[in-house]
Amino acid sequence: MSLMIMKSSIAITIWGAIPYSNNAKTYITAVEEQFKGSSKAHASILIKKMLTTRYDRTSGVRKHIMMMNDMASKLQGMEMAISEDFLIHFIMTSLPVQFGPFKINYNTQKKKWKMRELIAMYV
Repeated sequence: MSLMIMKSSIAITIWGAIPYSNNAKTYITAVEEQFKGSSKAHASILIKKMLTTRYDRTSGVRKHIMMMNDMASKLQGMEMAISEDFLIHFIMTSLPVQFGPFKINYNTQKKKWKMRELIAMYV
């Protein structure tokens, strides 16, 4: 019965990629194995997006920071954690030249900012 429920909840277009099984446990294991590669592909897409994303002035800086933080959180969920310190430095480098004084202010302080402090600076 549980195998029938699992199979009915999977799109028909995906059925062919999953080996046939009469056992629910082996079927779900096969499904997990089939989609491990897609999570790696998703991680690669997120990493590329993080590397190429720059603040484009079409939305607020706070939204840009939140978007970068969200991508890092998604990577962390895939066991590809990015440290908060690295992420903050990375976000600072994604800001245009007009934010130079702000970057200098950050770099000259001994105290490292937390993400919530960085976000608060742009409210």
